[in-house]
Amino acid sequence: MARYTGAVCRLCRREGTKLFLKGDRCFSEKCGIERRAYPPGQHGQGRGRTSDYGLQLREKQKVKRMYGLAESQFRGTMDAASHMRGRAGENLLVLLERRLDNVVFRLGFATSRAEARQLVRHGHFRVDGRRTDVPSFRVKTGTRITLDPGSREITRITEALEALERRSLPGWLELEKETFTGTVKALPTREDITMPIQEQLIVELYSR
Repeated sequence: MARYTGAVCRLCRREGTKLFLKGDRCFSEKCGIERRAYPPGQHGQGRGRTSDYGLQLREKQKVKRMYGLAESQFRGTMDAASHMRGRAGENLLVLLERRLDNVVFRLGFATSRAEARQLVRHGHFRVDGRRTDVPSFRVKTGTRITLDPGSREITRITEALEALERRSLPGWLELEKETFTGTVKALPTREDITMPIQEQLIVELYSR
């Protein structure tokens, strides 16, 4: 599956907000958007008014890049959200939050979702006792995510857990550092997602 492999700081600058794609760098003065808070390219500082379609597209691109999904994955998630009860936009965000790679990131085992996705793919985590290497696996209430015993000395993971204080643990998750285990206490709600997202624009885009 094709995936963006370029400089991720360009993506944050293009969307005009921090997407937290670079781990620790996003919290330092080296963050790309802190140094150059305008879109990349020779016309980055002279972009004019954006159309309604442009606003909708940018919002979709922002969320898609934030969670690290390909277009087909994102569209599939949007389709699933639109067939659920409730508001499609909120359902979309909840489904994205329930992805295993996102939960691993939220629990603090990784400093970015891309890093969390790689750890999951390499089989470093067990879900309810079973090794799971599918980043898109959707957790549910009561799901327990445990770091494999053979992976608990990996420097990158221990450093990520030590740096967890930089971002707060969501209320719907619980972490037991002693046993390297995270528990999904409840399904996430819209209020748990604090990033500046206008999900209704995404719904409007896919409703065209």
